[in-house]
Amino acid sequence: MSILYLSSVLPKRSETFVYREVLGLRAAGLSVAVASLYPPERNLGDPALEALAGEVVPVYGAGAVALGRDALAFAGRHPGRAWGVLWRAGRDALGASDVRGRGRLKIPLQAVAALALARRLGGRDITHLHVHMAHAAATVGMYAARALGVPFSFTGHAADLFRDRSLLREKLARAAFVVCISHWHRDWYGTLVPRPAAEYPVVRCGVDLPASVDRSEPEDAGLRVLGVGRLVPKKGFDLLVEAGRLLAAEGCRFAMTIAGDGPEREALERLADGLPVRFCGAVNHAEVPALLAEADVVVLPCRIGRDQDRDGIPVVLMEAMAHRVCVVSGDLPAIRELVQDGTNGLLIPPGDTNALAQALLRLAREPGWRLRLAGKGRERVEEEFSSTRNIARLLALFRTAL
Repeated sequence: MSILYLSSVLPKRSETFVYREVLGLRAAGLSVAVASLYPPERNLGDPALEALAGEVVPVYGAGAVALGRDALAFAGRHPGRAWGVLWRAGRDALGASDVRGRGRLKIPLQAVAALALARRLGGRDITHLHVHMAHAAATVGMYAARALGVPFSFTGHAADLFRDRSLLREKLARAAFVVCISHWHRDWYGTLVPRPAAEYPVVRCGVDLPASVDRSEPEDAGLRVLGVGRLVPKKGFDLLVEAGRLLAAEGCRFAMTIAGDGPEREALERLADGLPVRFCGAVNHAEVPALLAEADVVVLPCRIGRDQDRDGIPVVLMEAMAHRVCVVSGDLPAIRELVQDGTNGLLIPPGDTNALAQALLRLAREPGWRLRLAGKGRERVEEEFSSTRNIARLLALFRTAL
């Protein structure tokens, strides 16, 4: 059994869950090859990731001429499969309900990319193809699996399902199974393409559990607030900064660190002018534990963006809970499966700055309660969101499917 893992960018700094799955499956004894639509990110602070990037089979990175040449080479050796892929892609381009305008023109080109990928895999005996991200990567993966004559599956997440959705119903219907990162995702997929529950298995994007995390009630030195994520509207970091201004008006001592980069950074820095807020830019995953060790609370006030983009279950919340750090998040359906309000963390109505400020104010004034929430958060991750538990679920899926 040999699995090909395909994603848009693999490895990628902000998508720790993808490369952790690859490394976890390999550690469990499974043969896993890796491919990436775009060149992998380098210098991620871990030699294992640098080695992984070095073995990636590229799709678009070699250029259009090479892509066409390799697609033609595959078609020359396997004309029936190649024409089958192109015929299917043409039908999809004409009939898809969730693709508009120029997006229809991309589908045949993605089929050509799939043929090129099949050619570049050479003599590898791939028996299953799994894709992370349900948009372009899953389109190429779906057609590449057809070219190789193997089943495929995929894991959908957030923007790939909403803002950048493409051929989703077709993928849901054709996949051997679809990995659901939450029960909410599974139920939503079922409204689009009903399938048996076993074909929509729930597997979390798990996190590693620190061996020992000892946190005691801190001295009254002010609340240390940490936000980690891409600086984009759906993450709600503007709400976090505005809540900081309300805390300052209440006389609450705090220090805020925001780790991450993105198109909103400049606007956020202006918004934070005069507040004790530090922006430290993009960080490698290896740097996150040190940030968590210096935080009293991790805040991710997620909301649904104007473009309908939204988070699934953010990995940074799982990691914070694994490190016994209290979390505050926007109240979105999938996130409720990780954070139970008032039990192992706090949820605030999306977009409600006042509610966020009041939550932080209470956490600042009641450190004992904050630590109890953090302890329950660790328990929740241990029971459902650990890498060990979810790698085992994936192994069982692949073995059953094959």
